[in-house]
Amino acid sequence: MSVYFYGCVTLDGYLAAKDHGLDWLYQTGSAEDTGYADFYARMDVTLMGRRTFREVEKTGNPAGAYPTTENYVFTHRPLDQAGFTAVSGDPAEFVESLGREKNIWVVGGNTLLAPLLDRDLVDHLIIQTAPVLLGEGIPLFTQKAALRRFRLEEARKYGPFAELVYARP
Repeated sequence: MSVYFYGCVTLDGYLAAKDHGLDWLYQTGSAEDTGYADFYARMDVTLMGRRTFREVEKTGNPAGAYPTTENYVFTHRPLDQAGFTAVSGDPAEFVESLGREKNIWVVGGNTLLAPLLDRDLVDHLIIQTAPVLLGEGIPLFTQKAALRRFRLEEARKYGPFAELVYARP
């Protein structure tokens, strides 16, 4: 099993605007501008929070967004969407329960990423940077203070995006 974070941030490190919106991202480029398709083809499971799922719902076809993966949404509310399963509890314990043979993508949410980083469960960080400054918003990294090292494996340019690919040493 490998746990991946794959996502885009602003130059000043924000995952989303203060209102959790992603208009800054949609106005910058699209998944077709990146290596998204190749990345997604290697994934078995997606994990996301309720707010990220709401963004997926805005596409009008949530089931079509992640058609080949098991998709879990961390939420305390019922979820009535084909192709997605509502879960709650500790994200780290949930990830550990999935087994060692799956590639897991943390789609979005610093509230999911932080506990996984705190437990050293994140194996790969694939971070695209958009040429946007928000000044304020939802930061990507909110884990507890601790030194964690990653090794740079690749740096790529996709249209307006810079992508850095890191792995745990």
